[in-house]
Amino acid sequence: MEHGDIYTADPEARDLICHSPIASVVSNPRLPDNPLIACNQSFIDLTGYSEEEIIGRNCRFLSGPGTEPWLTEAIREGVREQKAVLVEILNYKKDGTPFRNAVVVAPVFDDDGELAYFHGSQIELEEGAESPMVTRRARAAEKLKDLSKRQFEVLQMVAAGLRNKQIAYELGLSEKTVKMHRGLAMEKLGAQSSADMIRLAVEAGV
Repeated sequence: MEHGDIYTADPEARDLICHSPIASVVSNPRLPDNPLIACNQSFIDLTGYSEEEIIGRNCRFLSGPGTEPWLTEAIREGVREQKAVLVEILNYKKDGTPFRNAVVVAPVFDDDGELAYFHGSQIELEEGAESPMVTRRARAAEKLKDLSKRQFEVLQMVAAGLRNKQIAYELGLSEKTVKMHRGLAMEKLGAQSSADMIRLAVEAGV
């Protein structure tokens, strides 16, 4: 299977992660316990769980005996406050193998400004790898230096979960112009999807 394989019945959720090569999921906070409603093949490959074992569950099923409760709480706080968060947490694959997981969870709002989804992406860190707060943040911040002021503004709002229509209103631009700046920002950042762009922004501390 290709990394582009997405498992969901929700076309909007599919669009959020359809081009990301990174292990990605989408949850629906409007449903009880904020269950996962979409995942890509990369997430299945990373965790060892099947689509049937993933969809409909809260992402906490990746936790285990060594998972740091304060980091779990940091994710919960981000969800409660509807803000993007990056943590490096110990998770477990289906076969019980522990792995250090650089997790980004970010809100996505609908055109009316209401919380619609949370997008989550996961990267397995190599044993002994430096914290993403050090290495990945520096690398992401370096990439952001290539953006124009307007592209950076658009990136900030994308990372905050706003749609093109909302960004256009906030910046006093047309949606067409916002799409142009968004596309140029993605190209400069080497991001394959909006989800990847959001991850880079969060890693850079935007």
